[in-house]
Amino acid sequence: MTDNYHLGEILLSYPSESKKLRAFLAENNLQCEPDLDTAYGIFDADETLVGCGCAAASLLKCFAVSEELRGQNALGTLLSALIENRFQHGYFDLFVITRREKALLFSACGLRLLAETGALAMLENRPDGPERYAESVRAALPPHEGKTVGAIVMNCNPFTLGHRALVEYAAAKVDLLCLFVVEENRSLFPTEVRFRLVKEGVKDLPNVHVFLSGPYMISGTTFPTYFLKAGEDAAALQCELDATLFARCLAPKLGISVRFVGSEPLDPTTACYNRALREVLPPSGIALDELPRRELGHTPISASRVRALLKNKGVCPEVLSLVPPVTGEWLSAHWNELAALKASS
Repeated sequence: MTDNYHLGEILLSYPSESKKLRAFLAENNLQCEPDLDTAYGIFDADETLVGCGCAAASLLKCFAVSEELRGQNALGTLLSALIENRFQHGYFDLFVITRREKALLFSACGLRLLAETGALAMLENRPDGPERYAESVRAALPPHEGKTVGAIVMNCNPFTLGHRALVEYAAAKVDLLCLFVVEENRSLFPTEVRFRLVKEGVKDLPNVHVFLSGPYMISGTTFPTYFLKAGEDAAALQCELDATLFARCLAPKLGISVRFVGSEPLDPTTACYNRALREVLPPSGIALDELPRRELGHTPISASRVRALLKNKGVCPEVLSLVPPVTGEWLSAHWNELAALKASS
């Protein structure tokens, strides 16, 4: 950039600076997302904001650059500042999800393209992220050359008898089952709790191996929507990108040939995700096996049903009828504490 511009941090805790960021993004037909941790701006000699880039945890987003800065490596300047900031805060694997047509701009700044769909692209700062993650999973598995490997990705918020039924079904179909628990702390039940309940809840199934999902399975709660246009379906776009990422970056490296899901008669987002998997996985040589949802009292067992009961009735007999003993025991011991913590946050 020329000497007419300078880089500076946008202090999000200051209402005037936050307002300036929101206004600039709006001028560029973009939204300011509420979960931002940090933001940097490029300012002209009059201290007018002419470029910005932001971050929320390991996701870099909310980029915009004025026409006057095009061709002056403004994006590279913003990325360098954000990457240095994220490293200082302990985030080393960094990601960008953007419009497919913008991917080349980020690639030119040194980011690696991981996967792309018709609308979106995902990039990261390291050259070997999926390979390192896959190797960490392989190192925890027994030798499985020539064996059938399957996968399940679950949130388990919390772990229910429906989840258990799907795991039992899948474990009986393959030699080795990789069960990935979605790694995020935006669910009612924290990641470490969900992970522990799943591990305890399937430990009697010797061919099931439980892992945290890592950064290569996209959560709808962290998917950026600042660049979406009116009428675009954020859930559908996120699901397609996540399915593509799994098919391209993870399944081949782990030898996964089949993925298992439960049918979804109630939740539109999960139903959308299953549709995306059906469209993406089979053309990539990965089978999709969909098990009808287990029911109790003619109603599908679901984590959302359990959460609703907990909210209204606490740890009641109906809740305990929907979850494995390990979940029931944890709820009986800790639910009141967790509910009070969530209420105060």
